[in-house]
Amino acid sequence: MSTDPDRHAMKMAKKKAARDKIMATKTDEKGLIIINTGKGKGKSSAAFGMIFRCIAHDMKCAVVQFIKGGMSTGERDLILGKFADACAFHTMGEGFTWETQDRTRDTEMAQAAWEKAKDLIRDESNKMVLLDEINIALRYDYLDVNEVAAFLVEEKPHMTHVVLTGRNAKEELIEVADLVTEMELIKHPFRSGIKAQIGVEF
Repeated sequence: MSTDPDRHAMKMAKKKAARDKIMATKTDEKGLIIINTGKGKGKSSAAFGMIFRCIAHDMKCAVVQFIKGGMSTGERDLILGKFADACAFHTMGEGFTWETQDRTRDTEMAQAAWEKAKDLIRDESNKMVLLDEINIALRYDYLDVNEVAAFLVEEKPHMTHVVLTGRNAKEELIEVADLVTEMELIKHPFRSGIKAQIGVEF
């Protein structure tokens, strides 16, 4: 690798010119359908990062948690304690499906969460709505994926961003999404016997 400063400056100037040319063609704006999926950690964490960006920019937003139950989490406690006026927060699930072991109840809770989500998405004052762990509810067919995809395409306001998290995102959702990120698992402390820890997982 060359360490010549003049050569490096010329190389970076060429890169900048090429990048500026590409950026000049990107002029459209729209509300995005964003999916964070995959087996790796960070799906909800990344989504909450975007929620906190919205709050920082004085953009009204909302969160619906489809699976996580009454357990205290840092994100929920911070939003409800400091930013409840900027971000509506609804924890609609009662816990992970293997904890409840009641399909009928889980389905009812997922349906109620989806109805709340639709109301929040239809409200154009919400610039971003996070549907946390909705992919889990869809995976177990607590919700109809075709109905969810059709709603996002047909009824989501043009400038509203909707973020959907959870493993195993269904193809029907990926098809209509604008941005899909798959978190890849390379190494996880859980496999070494280390439990979920405050500040990292919740």
